[in-house]
Amino acid sequence: MKRLSGFVLFGAICLILPIVFPDNYYVTVVGLTIFINIILAVSLNLLMGFAGQISLGHAAFFGLGAYSSAILTIRYGINPWLAMLAGSVFVCILSYILSRPILKLKGHYLAMATLGLGIIVHIFFVQADELTGGPDGISGLPPLSILGIVIDSDIKWYLVLCTYMLLSVLFSLNIADSRAGRALSAVHGSEIAAQMMGIDTAKVKSHIFVFSALMASIAGSLFAHQQDFVSPESFSFFFSIELVTMVVLGGLGSTFGAVIGAFILSILPEVLIVFEDFEVLIFGAILMIIMIFLPEGLFVALKNKVLALLSARAKRESA
Repeated sequence: MKRLSGFVLFGAICLILPIVFPDNYYVTVVGLTIFINIILAVSLNLLMGFAGQISLGHAAFFGLGAYSSAILTIRYGINPWLAMLAGSVFVCILSYILSRPILKLKGHYLAMATLGLGIIVHIFFVQADELTGGPDGISGLPPLSILGIVIDSDIKWYLVLCTYMLLSVLFSLNIADSRAGRALSAVHGSEIAAQMMGIDTAKVKSHIFVFSALMASIAGSLFAHQQDFVSPESFSFFFSIELVTMVVLGGLGSTFGAVIGAFILSILPEVLIVFEDFEVLIFGAILMIIMIFLPEGLFVALKNKVLALLSARAKRESA
């Protein structure tokens, strides 16, 4: 109930902002980047925070969704929504095939395997010139339309991406409170113990890997049409690392932690741009300080602190 109340408040704020500030750059333009990053961070948190399976190649599925839409719509003239569906199906099949062998690995072996996946996909985007456009990418994607309404402005894209972002957050919150979520928590805690309780750990990990990849793929398709351009640079290994940082910064296993982490890492470069040459240095220092003093994540640490204060206050009042 508390999570649902927080979601309703969060959703109301997101939907009201463009009405209150219709011409604000940070709301209509930066907000689009924030929403994409939130979707990706929440989807990655399902795999890392809930199931405890690290992935350093999440940007690969994001890129596959984007390039699937770009290639199918521009080179083959397929309807954008059908192209998005085809890309999603392809990513689901690919992620399912890869999940079984990859998720048998643990620790740094799993990290290296997912890292290799991300690098291979990125190399494919760069080298397959005739299909992907190579380093120059692909431009000129047709606009999306919903019920005859063409999505051709920042405010329309804000509403579309905001809706998908809220659905992603709601899905993640529901997973956390479901039987599947409890199974994921058991796998995260101890796979051996989970197996002894009758949980098919390979199936659980495989399914969450596919769901995570699917969410990233749809985000990639929307990103491609919103940007009207795709290039390998947007789906590099470094972006995968940034997504992992978002999840860890906010707090592993917390949906709203992933939201906060994505928001901070999306907005901080915009805020620090006034420092020019010192932007990267200050950015790194802030992240380092947060992780040293709040290793459990910013959102989780603040939530625990507030709960501890409220508990102490309640004890004093009862005494």
